Amino acid sequence: MITLIGNLKGGTGKSTITFNLALWVATRHNKHVMVYDLDPQGTTADAFEIRQEEEFLPAIVPLTSVSDLGAADSKSEILVDMGLADMAAVEVAISKADRIVIPVAPSQADIWSTQRFLKMIGDVRKGSAVELLGVINRADTHHAVRETSEAAEAMQMLPGIRLLEQRLYMRTTYRRSFSEGLAVFEMEPRSKAALELDALGRALYPV
Repeated sequence: MITLIGNLKGGTGKSTITFNLALWVATRHNKHVMVYDLDPQGTTADAFEIRQEEEFLPAIVPLTSVSDLGAADSKSEILVDMGLADMAAVEVAISKADRIVIPVAPSQADIWSTQRFLKMIGDVRKGSAVELLGVINRADTHHAVRETSEAAEAMQMLPGIRLLEQRLYMRTTYRRSFSEGLAVFEMEPRSKAALELDALGRALYPV
């Protein structure tokens, strides 16, 4: 299955989610994983390179060309980190995806970006069905802050996309683990971030 992690707005956490999910699928779901990093910034590829340097297993070497996307063994789980610089590559990835996971931070700008991205997906797919899943990322940890619930309400009003109940919250664990080449569940197995990532992984890759 090809899962595209994408949105048109930067800073939504596409690379962090791609990196952590890839390692979750490989270690917790016991599936062969392929990763495509289509972002010229190469953030996901950098994290996996650190992982290789530290000799952490499993070692995953991301691919950077969209031309081979979908040509691999159909038994592999494929995750694609969408970049924004090469829109031709974005359109190819959208056209080949089996599902698209759209990270959304709790802000009005992210909602507007998601609306534009949904329109773009419709234009590229030309009626070809694809599963669209929204996930609130960088959610507020304080219950008194309303932005997260307001973003969730706005997402639920968008047509054609299903908002997942599972959320990832604003936690330093995500930043620290990413820079060390480790998934959050590897670096801090009992952390809240690890529990959140595990819940998201189980929702996207049920047994």
